[in-house]
Amino acid sequence: MKLVIFGANGFLGRVLTRYFLRKGDVVIAVARREDGCEAGAIFQKWDGLTHGNWVESLDYSDAIINLAGRTVNCRYSEKNKAEILESRTHTTMLIGEAIQQLKNPPKVWVNSSTATIYQHTEKTGNNSPNTEADGVIGEDFSMGIAKAWEEVFFADSAPVRKVATRTAIVLGAEKETVFDVLSKITRLGLGGKMGNGKQMMSWIHEYDFCRAVDFCIQKDQIKGAVNLVSPKAETNSELMRLLRKTWGIPLGLPAYKWMLEIGTFIMRSETELVLKSRWAYPKVLEDAGFTFKMPELERALLELKGRI
Repeated sequence: MKLVIFGANGFLGRVLTRYFLRKGDVVIAVARREDGCEAGAIFQKWDGLTHGNWVESLDYSDAIINLAGRTVNCRYSEKNKAEILESRTHTTMLIGEAIQQLKNPPKVWVNSSTATIYQHTEKTGNNSPNTEADGVIGEDFSMGIAKAWEEVFFADSAPVRKVATRTAIVLGAEKETVFDVLSKITRLGLGGKMGNGKQMMSWIHEYDFCRAVDFCIQKDQIKGAVNLVSPKAETNSELMRLLRKTWGIPLGLPAYKWMLEIGTFIMRSETELVLKSRWAYPKVLEDAGFTFKMPELERALLELKGRI
């Protein structure tokens, strides 16, 4: 296949590029900088604001994958909020406009979304995970970003099949990813529960993430929103317990909310990134016959430990 990946110099862009290159596919890596893009991909520069030479790369492509967007790992000031929203909606509109100019458009457009679109849902006797069909969409800032992002994506009239990937935390072996950061905290003896520890942590192993994106591209019947999450979400308490077990650390000091408020302020981040309950279920993937290779969190953590 010929694939065009926007935001190819980020963690997920690199992971996907490696995956498709190993399959023998051709990957066009579209990014603001070539630094960070995988060797073997064909680099195309863009500014995320205007059309350019990258538009020609879309012609005769099999699939477009858009991962572009400003990081949410920051303080939610009004300026940063505006940039987070604009970086997602504007780039999506740009790509849609470019597709409409093509004589030979791709068959499918996979656009990032996020599992944080669902409301905060802790695991109790009355609650269940959010599926694509019956998940409850929330109303806070991050949920609003996700809704606006998807609205722009699906409102676009580009003549392609569209898939919005509501992705949860992707566990990977690269430095400064969630697994790496939480592993460092755990090895320092700080790997206890965060907040009350009851918040659900939907997650997916990087290999299953790549396989799921590929599956969505290959399966013509898949369109609309798709939850890219393992079927076996865990509470924050269980996640941290399994991390301690993975690294052979017997104890971990808990991080209460007030501690996290101080820590995230110093790190210029937000407590929502660890305290919000993200609980989604991959019903669309399951119904289409997708099989996870790493559905169990403990096995996924051990595999990543062996490569970090």
